[in-house]
Amino acid sequence: MSNITLGVVRFQDWRCTARLQKYADGRPAIALVADDGSPVATATVNVPDIQLDPDEVVIKDWSENQGMLEALIDAGIVHPPHRSVPFGFVVGHVCKLVAS
Repeated sequence: MSNITLGVVRFQDWRCTARLQKYADGRPAIALVADDGSPVATATVNVPDIQLDPDEVVIKDWSENQGMLEALIDAGIVHPPHRSVPFGFVVGHVCKLVAS
């Protein structure tokens, strides 16, 4: 699994490092980790039924992840969403990674 640092993100009350990882199927994932190495959140969700380009992710911005999309855009980790996709009872935001 890759573990590339994407940058620093201010999410809710945490200062985090955003790390690029991969889901089991090879799609990119973004994990937020606190300065002490503790996991804070997984910013993305893997939805195999949704067609994505290799540099696209689906951002979780509901429930405990509310504000995630704005935090990642502000930190220059992802571009603003170019589409939203409903699945289950939520909507994910499809964004391109700024650097991958």
